[in-house]
Amino acid sequence: MDITELYQCFLQCDGVSTDTRNIHPNSLFFALKGDNFDANEFAQEALNKGAAYVVMDNKKLVTDPTKMLFVSDTLGALQQLAKYHRQQLGLPIIALTGSNGKTTSKELIATVLSKKYKITATKGNLNNHIGVPLTLLSITDETDLGIIEMGANHKQEIAMLCELADPDFGYITNFGKAHLEGFGGFEGVIKAKSELYDYLEDNHKTAFVNIDDPRQDAKTITFSRFTFGSDSSADVVIDKFEAQPNATVYYNNDIINSNLTGIYNATNIAAALTIGKFFNVDFSDIKDAITQYIPTNNRSQWITKDQSMILLDAYNANPSSMDAVLTNFDQLKDDRNKIFILGDMLELGQEGLKEHKNIVERLDKVANKTVYFIGKEFSKASINTNFKDIYFFETFDIFKKHIEETSNEIFKNKLILIKGSRGIALERSLELI
Repeated sequence: MDITELYQCFLQCDGVSTDTRNIHPNSLFFALKGDNFDANEFAQEALNKGAAYVVMDNKKLVTDPTKMLFVSDTLGALQQLAKYHRQQLGLPIIALTGSNGKTTSKELIATVLSKKYKITATKGNLNNHIGVPLTLLSITDETDLGIIEMGANHKQEIAMLCELADPDFGYITNFGKAHLEGFGGFEGVIKAKSELYDYLEDNHKTAFVNIDDPRQDAKTITFSRFTFGSDSSADVVIDKFEAQPNATVYYNNDIINSNLTGIYNATNIAAALTIGKFFNVDFSDIKDAITQYIPTNNRSQWITKDQSMILLDAYNANPSSMDAVLTNFDQLKDDRNKIFILGDMLELGQEGLKEHKNIVERLDKVANKTVYFIGKEFSKASINTNFKDIYFFETFDIFKKHIEETSNEIFKNKLILIKGSRGIALERSLELI
């Protein structure tokens, strides 16, 4: 089946599905393969649950050719359908990537632009080779602006996603030490994330740029851009960034407060302000949108429990984001003792041991604190250390048992930080506090 025929089937459907557990009625179901499953085997189940068609690449399992659409590669068909659909859309698309802050930035930008436009944006962090096509295919004629978050852990992934989404605008939050194993080091990160800039320049599109970041300033000097920062040459000049107690931006004799924490989120706020200004959203609406935004999904969430204040930032972690949140936590003005519950930073490759040791040594110098390091990587970094009030646990279950056998009273009336990679799932710590 060629792409034009598949597109006609797509137009007859009410959206796309990839999981038989949540089939949408009259949807186009793509039978994708994973390491431990082959959805071709559930094609009939998808039809029974309400899918209008199933796109599949195992011809032996096609029992109803009128509803089971055979292609050579289901994932490839999904991506090409998304690209074809994008080509039919006459609307601007903003792509964003970066090592840290992608999803928060995307949500802030979407919240701001929604004050004036009908927005379709990436849901959650569905930002990979499957998530980006699904987001593109969710865009309808009613959409004014699309916002596509792009994630990657290897080179050429951002370039491939740009080919699918064909963005008119792009924003890179930052270059940080994330997925070092896949990118081959920090310089590899910069090169891979900059694939978005390469696409924008090659196709005469526009970048939104934080010119306070010298690397990003230098990489975008040769093509169309709209800038923000503290430098007077910026298109949107930020008077001051502040993070006490919450992330705040001072702009044009006004103040934009937020429910976010950390100076890094002040930069995310400035980006949303800038993009809102570019698209002519009234400043009062921009301010309201940012002020009213409440973080979710374990990202920079303040939680009050048993007279303690908990900063839950357990969605993900890498050396750059860990450094940023620790710096912010150090600067918080609070008389209560601090407790750190920190999980491994994954996918660092050969840099892993060094980066984990850096965190251990850094926290040894912090006064009036207790630190719980959780995970095999931090446990390796504990070799030859004997720090007071610093504990190492290879797994969360061992940490949990330790707390249950001692007392959760230690968590009362404290300032607590919970931070770790997604694979560690440290939000479970809330049950112990």
